[in-house]
Amino acid sequence: MPYQPAYQPDAIRTVRLSTATLPLATAISDAKVFTGRQKPMTEVVFLFAEITTEQGFEGVGFSYSKRAGGPAQYAHAKEVAQTAVGEDPNDIAKLYTKLVWAGASVGRSGLATQALAAIDIALYDLKAKRAGLPLAKLLGAHRDSVRTYNTSGGFLNASIEEVKERASRSITEGIGGIKIKVGLPDATRDLARVAAVREHIGPDVPLMVDANQQWDRGTALRMGRRLEEFDLVWIEEPLDAYDAEGHAALAAALDTPVATGEMLASVAEHERLIATRACDVIQPDAPRVGGITQFLRLLTLADQAGLDLAPHFAMEIHLHLAATYPREPWVEHFDWLDPLFNERLETKDGRMLVPDRPGLGVTLSDQARAWTTDTATFTH
Repeated sequence: MPYQPAYQPDAIRTVRLSTATLPLATAISDAKVFTGRQKPMTEVVFLFAEITTEQGFEGVGFSYSKRAGGPAQYAHAKEVAQTAVGEDPNDIAKLYTKLVWAGASVGRSGLATQALAAIDIALYDLKAKRAGLPLAKLLGAHRDSVRTYNTSGGFLNASIEEVKERASRSITEGIGGIKIKVGLPDATRDLARVAAVREHIGPDVPLMVDANQQWDRGTALRMGRRLEEFDLVWIEEPLDAYDAEGHAALAAALDTPVATGEMLASVAEHERLIATRACDVIQPDAPRVGGITQFLRLLTLADQAGLDLAPHFAMEIHLHLAATYPREPWVEHFDWLDPLFNERLETKDGRMLVPDRPGLGVTLSDQARAWTTDTATFTH
């Protein structure tokens, strides 16, 4: 029988961009609020990209911004989105390069690439749906579930009793680890909170802390040494996100692993972390570094360096990407985004299960549509 190719040429027919504002039920405070650097967080602004093709395939992706930058992401995405229309949606690397060059004057990091991330992620979602595969399977998974830990219950605006109650609930819901915020101006309060949570959850439940960049080098070293007794999985962002040398010295001095990377907005910035051995656990964020195309480049570098992986936020995306990492990773459980999607991710026995639905396995909810404040559509 003569060979008949299954693939038929396709082209992007429509790119629909929208921006939506998700209100948080409670104003959230981490150490940056208590040190006076930021105000409590009350909302998250999302940039959604929905792509359809001439053959009728669809994909959805998103980026986000906390406290500031959401309108600017949306504005930049609107400037370059037309560039993708009419192109073959399967040529994702080619499209990413084309989009970068369309906005080259604003650079290749930060807000510029965060705006592209939503489109890039939508293209991967579309490609996996075309193949009838979960995104993790399309990319090549090492596992069907990933260790997971909860962050959204451990913020500093919550009393220690509230943190303990949420930790118990998370464990009951099948979440494996607990992360709490530290970095208060009074170090004794930090230590008391960590001690209380460790006592509450017991010695066998994985526990992490996150200082959100609020310590200087001396404080980080002193606190790191005092925290050793709690057998932490890691100490996160003890120093300014761009202090690679300080993180490297701290990682060398402590037995507890050091984690960082979530605030960096390009692969190039992460390369410096890796080159200086600035962390034991790297925490990239796909929407922040420019999407899945860039995130996969970063995973290769991190694997070559022997680093552990714990992507930041956006579990709907990062579950799939973490499942492809050769070393056993972690994925961060946040329930904040639940209202945006019709589907829910399942946790069991300390792990988050990769859904068997094609693509990312999520669809936008009516509530996401209701929170949408503006849309723009680009067609072939």
